[in-house]
Amino acid sequence: MTNFGISDGIGVLGAALIVLAYLLLQVGRLDSRSMSYSVINGLGAAGIIFSLMFDFNLSAFAIEAFWLAISLYGALRALRVRQTASDEVAGSTDDRA
Repeated sequence: MTNFGISDGIGVLGAALIVLAYLLLQVGRLDSRSMSYSVINGLGAAGIIFSLMFDFNLSAFAIEAFWLAISLYGALRALRVRQTASDEVAGSTDDRA
């Protein structure tokens, strides 16, 4: 039996975060375009990647690297959408003056 170390715990937590994000998406509590969904997925992937640094597996690392990159893209897109909406609200307020 192998020892369960802190890196394993972080990896398991990462996996749990990814599953939690998917569950919340499926039950309608998260939107796939939301910042929260992307951040939870990104943190999960980062946790798994961290654990892989101690017990490396190339195929697992590859999928988690893509998962993290896609999550970062989603988070940046959500920020951009939020900023655009904020700018539009500010612009419509200025029009009334």
